[in-house]
Amino acid sequence: MDTSRWYRSFAEVEARGNSEVYEEWGNGVSEDPAVLALIDRLPEPRRQPNLIFGASRHLGAPVAPYASFRRWLRENWSAVEQLARIRTTQTNEAGRAAVLLPVLGLLKGPLSLIEVGASAGLCLYPDRYSYLYDGEKYLHPVDGPSTVLLECATTGSPPIPESVPDVVYRAGIDLNPLDVRDTDDMRWLESLVWPEQDHRRQRLRDAAALARVDPPHLVRGDLTAAVADLVRRAPQNTTVVVYHSAVLNYLTLTAREEFAETVRALPCHWIANEGLGVLPEVDAKLTASPEARRGKFVVSLDGTPRGLAGGHGQSLDWLDQTRTAPAG
Repeated sequence: MDTSRWYRSFAEVEARGNSEVYEEWGNGVSEDPAVLALIDRLPEPRRQPNLIFGASRHLGAPVAPYASFRRWLRENWSAVEQLARIRTTQTNEAGRAAVLLPVLGLLKGPLSLIEVGASAGLCLYPDRYSYLYDGEKYLHPVDGPSTVLLECATTGSPPIPESVPDVVYRAGIDLNPLDVRDTDDMRWLESLVWPEQDHRRQRLRDAAALARVDPPHLVRGDLTAAVADLVRRAPQNTTVVVYHSAVLNYLTLTAREEFAETVRALPCHWIANEGLGVLPEVDAKLTASPEARRGKFVVSLDGTPRGLAGGHGQSLDWLDQTRTAPAG
């Protein structure tokens, strides 16, 4: 992938409207041959804007206009490059649970949840968070309001359940699981939150504090190789759900196809929340206009698109009005 175009696309599609700082930095890098030459020293998967910007901020880069960031980056490139080679963009956005919840609500409980690309596992707690849809519909855990409130704006009348799901088992897979009890791991996750988004940073801290009370079971491994074993370990008489958010885009097309083939053959439901182009077979079933899809994630259940979501769970445009639960 051409690095200049990658950073320009990041600025115009992902950062615009979400982070003025990252929009400026993305555009700046896209037009800066000297900085592009530094970034191109990295393997392609390590050149991504979120990783370079997150690593820079983790190491103390100023949240400032591009000219200041550029000076800092060139002076500190050796450290940024080293960190970018060992860390990955494991953004653990608990807010994405708000767009997964209506799909989980279509399934018969109790549920066994298995997240691939789980990072620190914060999306494994949809039953422990409170939700506010469209500024008026609240949904709380069975023991009362949570310290984590996830707000989501919707269109198309998604089937928001009357209660949070009954989760009896939760596990995750990651090449490098992060520990909610590890200070440096949590600092890294905070560095991946975009500069102006203080509400996301606080939400991350609150979700991590909640998870530390009951840390998730996370397995280190390749998602395709490890998922079958976790599905087999799930309690009997539960509905097993394998899901992921913004994960498969880090795999090659061949690896994505292998994962999809593997999960379809398992006795489980499959929920994907991925960017356009990541799962072409799912995208091909979309009827929404190209403009409606722009900058959105596709939320699908068992290969069928159900909604278009904001990247951090802030919005959900429901595409399928069917409210009948799939066979559990």
